[in-house]
Formats: sequence, structure tokens, C-alpha cells
Amino acid sequence: MNIIRNIWNSRPERDGNFFSAIKQILGFKPKVIAHYQRAFTHKSLNLKDEKGNELNYERLEFLGDAMLSSIISAYLFNEVPTGNEGYLTKMRSKVVSRQHLNELGMDLNLAEFVRSNIPTSHYGDNIHGNLFEALIGAIYLDQGYKACERFIFKRVIKPYVDIDKLEGRVISYKSLFIEWCQKEKKNYNYEIYEDNGVDLQKHFGVRLYVDGKVIAKARATSKKKAEEKASKRAYFAFQNEIDQK
Repeated sequence: MNIIRNIWNSRPERDGNFFSAIKQILGFKPKVIAHYQRAFTHKSLNLKDEKGNELNYERLEFLGDAMLSSIISAYLFNEVPTGNEGYLTKMRSKVVSRQHLNELGMDLNLAEFVRSNIPTSHYGDNIHGNLFEALIGAIYLDQGYKACERFIFKRVIKPYVDIDKLEGRVISYKSLFIEWCQKEKKNYNYEIYEDNGVDLQKHFGVRLYVDGKVIAKARATSKKKAEEKASKRAYFAFQNEIDQK
């Protein structure tokens, strides 16, 4: 912890600004600011403590994920007494989906606090959600479980968790479309190919076939994103049939 504290203290003005910004996001005064500094330390800095352990946000991300899952699970358990295990698991997945966590991190502008040796454009799409989880991990270390619970109620549950809306929210169009194809005994296939065009960044194209016919096409910076995009288009192409099932 001393290494991180020393690095941030080497820039008193930035450290003071960081403390004020974190205090505003949290809604309370941090006890140990080093926990939060670590929550925004990227592994590219290659920092280690005196025992050689890495100092970055990844372990806090793991801890925050566990805290978030626990608190959301307890909330859903109490809020929906008629929900069975499968229902509660599905609803929790919608709340803590990577897409939703990224949205939460972006809403709080967490990426602007990251200390890193690489350009922000190289962080990857999930940096926002990762930081949100790391921040929760830092809160747990600094203030304990109850503080985590209050923060998650304030930043996640109260503004975003609406049971009725969550029931209709689709996490993965690919999973939904494949499930429908399997029920209807339709043959489907994702044909993936590189499709860089004039872009500097690598892109992938996908053709989605159903019963031998191309139903949807899509293009994205990863195979997974391209498949999801094509699946969403296919879903809406068959929406009337899917919604009847």
C-alpha cells in the first residue's frame, strides 16, 4: 500500500482532487484513500509491494464482484418472495451483466481516474465495469459490508433496478435466438470472417444462417460482438414468431 500512497502523494494537487472526487462519488469520506487509489491503478504500471505482490485493481475487481452479487442476490430474494432459484439467478444476471456494469462505470466517469502506462483507447470496452467492481471492493476494505450495501442501493438498485422492466430485458440476443432455433428444430450457423475494410482496428464480419439461408449480417471489433449484433437483427426479423412461443 505504501508504494501506491507514495506515488499519489508525489502529486499533491492531483491527490487532493482525487480524494474530493471519490468522496463525492461515494457520498462519504474515505478512511484509507490507498484502497481507492489501488482501485484505479492499471496493471500496466507494473507496481508491486515489498513482498512482490502486484498492486492494481484486478484483485479488488474480484472482491467487488462478489460483494455486488451477494447484495443484489439478497435484495432480489427479499423483493420477489415468489421467485424460484432459476428466476432469481436470471434476474441477478441482468443486474450485474457486463453491459450494465459498463454503463454504471461510464455514468460515474470512473475511467478518468485510471493511472496507467497505456493510452485510454487501449483499455478495452469493459474497463468501466471493471473499475466499478474494483471501487466496490475498495469500499468493502475501507468501510465494510454495510457501506457496500448502502452504496449499491444508492448507485445501482434505487436508480436502475425495476423488477418489471428487468423481466423484459434481454441480456443476450444470441442465447435467446439459439434457444428459439433449438425449440423449433431450426438449423443455424454463424459464419465468421475477417472484415477489416479501411479501418485500422481489426474487425470481424458474421453471417447468420437459418435453415441454409442468410438471415442477418453484422460487423464488429470482436467475434462475440459481431455474433451478438447479428443475433439481435435475426431476433427482430423473427420477433412475431419468437414472442408467440
